[in-house]
Amino acid sequence: MSQHGLHEAPRRELLPGVTRRAAVLVVGVLLLQLGFVLSYVGAFHSPVPRSIPLAVVAPGDATDSVVRQLDQLGGAPLDATAYDDEDAARQALADREVDGVFLPGTGTADTLLVAGAEGGAVSGALEQVLTQVEGAQQRTLTTTDAIPAGDGDARGLSAFYLAVGWVVGGYLAASIIGVSAGSRPPTRGRGATRLGALAVYALVSGLGGALIAGPVLGALDGHLLALAAFGALLVFAVGAFTTALQVWTGLVGIGLAIVLFVVLGNPSAGGAYPAPLLPPFWSAIGPWLPPGAGTGAVRGIVYFDGAGVAQACWVLAAYAVVGVVATLVGSGRGATADPEPDPVETVDVRV
Repeated sequence: MSQHGLHEAPRRELLPGVTRRAAVLVVGVLLLQLGFVLSYVGAFHSPVPRSIPLAVVAPGDATDSVVRQLDQLGGAPLDATAYDDEDAARQALADREVDGVFLPGTGTADTLLVAGAEGGAVSGALEQVLTQVEGAQQRTLTTTDAIPAGDGDARGLSAFYLAVGWVVGGYLAASIIGVSAGSRPPTRGRGATRLGALAVYALVSGLGGALIAGPVLGALDGHLLALAAFGALLVFAVGAFTTALQVWTGLVGIGLAIVLFVVLGNPSAGGAYPAPLLPPFWSAIGPWLPPGAGTGAVRGIVYFDGAGVAQACWVLAAYAVVGVVATLVGSGRGATADPEPDPVETVDVRV
């Protein structure tokens, strides 16, 4: 009896040991890498204040003239608005309608109120701009942090890192499920099961992140249940959307999720540099991507009595709904078609 060797499907190689598939994947990684560099360097390389919302309350009838003066500064770093009294201006700061309150005095001493919890970069930029204005007029400026970040939350960045951690968990969990079980569930029932597993993961992840940032590290004090619930929504929204991307585009969906949530989402999230210091493109997209919505909502929960949280929840709910619907609609798509047979080994046996 003699045997003749195996018959295998030919491998399409561009170079010895390098298949076309591998080459395409490497090119995809290169594009992601360059996009990462472009997005982060483009957003952060030259932070410039642009139309920072500022409340102004001046003595007598001088408020309007001060507003006009500040709005006419070169480069338009400020967007000044007149308020009737200091209490109303402080409330606007607490409601996140403005990033600072400017209180010119009757003498030569003026006061600036800021919210350090919103991120130290904006407070510093406001102080720098107004100090230059004050110096030109031989006046002095005193800055007071009216809504400071917590003692364990240096420069108000813990909200950003917590939100990014939740986002990373969401798309990684969905990606791992897709890689291990197939990008497209064969039936809608299996698609629903996959979404249910993501929901359980989201609940555990939300609670875990809130516990670590709160009681364990003391970075964000209090609001444990609110943070846990919001974290669960954020993780599930990102996971469901990533699952939908994989259902409709295969493994390419993982790359699309990275582009959306990391390459574009992280630089625009308002972490190191909030929106008024970012270029227009990143400033515009930030609130509509999960990292930005998450960062703003965590700060709102912890420091601003919920201001801005509702909008973030609506944004994330939209991602979740789109993810769920697209996953269920795409699950089982094309399952009735005859699958291509896998290459098998054949043996020619002669006696």
